Amino acid sequence: MTQRIFITGGASGLGRAMAEIYVRNGDKVCIADIDDEAGAETFTQLQSMGGSAHYVHCDVRQEDDFASAASWLKNNWGGVDIIINNAGVAQMGPIDKTSIEDWQWIIDINILSIAKSSRVFVPMLKKQGHGRIVNIASMAGLLHMPNASAYNATKAAVVAISETMLLELEDFGIDISVVCPAFFRTNLAKNMRASDPEQERVTKRLVERSRIGVEEISKAVVDGITKGDIHIFTHPQARQAWMMKRYLPFGMFLNKIRKQMKKLDERMARPEKDQS
Repeated sequence: MTQRIFITGGASGLGRAMAEIYVRNGDKVCIADIDDEAGAETFTQLQSMGGSAHYVHCDVRQEDDFASAASWLKNNWGGVDIIINNAGVAQMGPIDKTSIEDWQWIIDINILSIAKSSRVFVPMLKKQGHGRIVNIASMAGLLHMPNASAYNATKAAVVAISETMLLELEDFGIDISVVCPAFFRTNLAKNMRASDPEQERVTKRLVERSRIGVEEISKAVVDGITKGDIHIFTHPQARQAWMMKRYLPFGMFLNKIRKQMKKLDERMARPEKDQS
């Protein structure tokens, strides 16, 4: 059965990779992005794969942009089956050096965009009597590393919002999934903000040196959506760490995290050719 998919941040990275999978599966995919040039290029690529695709400009900070996308989907495809709130940004730095402007920026994009998307799409899905909303969070929403208070807080909020929506919307035939990936090679660091150059350098190196790429992550996410998973984990080690946090005494868990952080610091200090 052909599905109708809407993906924010669909012009690049994880959003584009998921769009390509769905198009290969014969689904209809509407990608939304603020970068019109990248959106046009991705749209052309999706069409060249023989798929049914569309691109809409969407600044996820603007509820009217979601409304325009929803209107197009209703008028042209008769509705939507899966909404993937994928657009997101990162901010890194100690809490005492993170500006209020950066806090507001990341809250607007990572949290309020889901609220605005939901205000527009939930009524449509209720009227349809079915649908799935997929919110892309992060392991940072479950495991809270230092120097990322704003990012951790917004991704924890995405998890909380998703679990709330699950109970709130299940009687309307609307399913919810929340995705919690760890670091992987993507363009997240491209538009990130950091309180100092060192925090930016470390974050970019973590992303660039990740052992897993966007292709593997996108497949894991789509597989999880297809299976109807509520929590979708893409890294086995991250799932194990979350389980430790849930079941170990918190002090013991913190000691394990401190050891992992020390190993990570040592790894980041090594030249790239020495990474393994």
